Amino acid sequence: MKRFLFSFLFVCASVSGLFAQDDEVLLTIDGKPVTKAEFEYIYRKNNSNVYSEADKKSPKDYLELFIDFKLKVLEAENLKMDTLQSFKDELAGYRKEAAAPYLTDHNYDEQFIQEMYRRMTLELDASHILLSLPPDASAIKEKEVLDKIRKIRHEIIAGKNFAEAADEYSEDPSAKTNHGNLGYFTAFMMVYPFESAAYKTPVGEVSEPVRTQFGYHLVKVNAVRKNQGEILVAHIMKNIPKGVSPERKAQLKASIDSLYLLVKNGADFAELAKKESDDKRSAADGGKMPWFSAGRIIPSFSTPAFALKNIGDISEPIETEYGYHIIKKLDERPIASFDEMKEDIENRIKHDPQRSNSSQQVFIDKLKKQYHFTKNEKELKELDGLTVQKNSTVPNVVLFTLDSTEYSGKDFQNWAEKKKISTGSYLSLYNQWVNEEVLALVDSKLEDNHPEFKYLMQEYHDGMLLFNISQEKVWNYASEDTTGLQKFYSETKDKHMWNERFKGSIITCKNAEVHEEADELFSTEMTIDEVLQHLNADEEMITAETGAWEKGSNPVVDYYVWNGETPKSFDSEITFIRGDLIGPEPKKLDEARGLYIANYQKYLEEKWIKELRKKYKVKVDKKVLETIEGV
Repeated sequence: MKRFLFSFLFVCASVSGLFAQDDEVLLTIDGKPVTKAEFEYIYRKNNSNVYSEADKKSPKDYLELFIDFKLKVLEAENLKMDTLQSFKDELAGYRKEAAAPYLTDHNYDEQFIQEMYRRMTLELDASHILLSLPPDASAIKEKEVLDKIRKIRHEIIAGKNFAEAADEYSEDPSAKTNHGNLGYFTAFMMVYPFESAAYKTPVGEVSEPVRTQFGYHLVKVNAVRKNQGEILVAHIMKNIPKGVSPERKAQLKASIDSLYLLVKNGADFAELAKKESDDKRSAADGGKMPWFSAGRIIPSFSTPAFALKNIGDISEPIETEYGYHIIKKLDERPIASFDEMKEDIENRIKHDPQRSNSSQQVFIDKLKKQYHFTKNEKELKELDGLTVQKNSTVPNVVLFTLDSTEYSGKDFQNWAEKKKISTGSYLSLYNQWVNEEVLALVDSKLEDNHPEFKYLMQEYHDGMLLFNISQEKVWNYASEDTTGLQKFYSETKDKHMWNERFKGSIITCKNAEVHEEADELFSTEMTIDEVLQHLNADEEMITAETGAWEKGSNPVVDYYVWNGETPKSFDSEITFIRGDLIGPEPKKLDEARGLYIANYQKYLEEKWIKELRKKYKVKVDKKVLETIEGV
């Protein structure tokens, strides 16, 4: 319930222009000032979200509701409800959610999404050379590998063939067979730093060394083409086992060639795939494979597949490292539009830490300039080789300055301990620490720099206190105070009345004969329970529904008592009623408990407000109130 009460508040975070910056005091409650700006914030928001114009209130009328609200909050504060740890934790959670939009650059996010889509419209054919290096490598090892890959790049720039260099130097196991060539790929198919380097490198050129979690890479872009989208194909495959003899391979080639002739002469492709293909998974569906793009499958298969121009075209037998294939094109679809793919791209970015961090880093770099970030390179060198472990001590030197505040090695160590980081080098954690301190600084200044955020958090604070104290003083109290509720019912029981009702039983018999027998028993003044017991001695011959019904609440009762329409599937020979018509009477407490609890809550709240008005002095500056325009 509380979650529902506050969830709507987030919409206010982006409409700062609506709120006054005026710090004039509109009223004081028990000596505590409430500004005109805060009142206007609450007044405008709550009177802009009403169902009809008639529900809108003038500032003067709304002020009375606002005062009642503030009185309850003040009472909660005086009862120390805002000092409870549970309250502090919950408020901190709301603040974290409310602060999130202020701690990212949405303009850049949109640009980043558009850039990812632009990349998706292209496919790159690239090669790479990898020198492996773990993410937590020491600074010495980092420099050693970086120097080595720079020398390799100089050799290539000087004329060495890239494929030969990949054969000689690359630590990617696949380089032994592909000479470093990765084939065509598009966005989201490679780790983000590698992808960015590839898309920023012109065709025919070699990138500067790029660091990923795997190590350092050199990337050479061989070609760029428009994204061909996805195709749907079926294939018939003859598997070539590893170490197969030349004779057996020739037999397999003859087999695929004969199948190709059958297909060319009109044989059903799907039926042949079911019977002859060695790819049993696709064979069960007539050879049909999942949709794929060029970069999602080995080039030896995707290249001839995408070379098929028309739906229904069939390739000649082709060979891959897995076997011989005949490919039939079933369908094709181009890459979707930006609007169609935007949500999917956003989700991919969110689920890829490197991409989402890249977007965030641009925002943080802007904040660094704004708050005059200075990195102390000389002192930072003292962290070289220092790892996070028990009993390790970071030199207490100034590592950077931000907003005129110095951040020391001791601060760095405290941060790592608080984050419970137990592995890795301090140098590898440095940027993460800096970024978090930058965002923490901005977070700490939100109330000062954004008045609408300040008012939003004040409303969270007050709204939570209002909920908690209302729950204690009114809502829960009303349902738990059985003595008070009974007394309130006795004094107000005429408030909820039954209309004229039929009180008795609706009786249904197995057949007309049972009905006649029941009538005879009732004529002897037997009770309904006695009649039921008598007639149902051996088997169930008669049922009865007992109660009290107002007009319109039961079609059978309406039919007999108020001359209503004949009910559907109704048989008067076996269904009848017995009872009396009774006049209006008060509903019993158990019959309308929810209504009386609601009335009792209202009574308690009105009584409570009167007590608060007497307890705390309220003073309104009417001249300031007159300057507030209605919505």
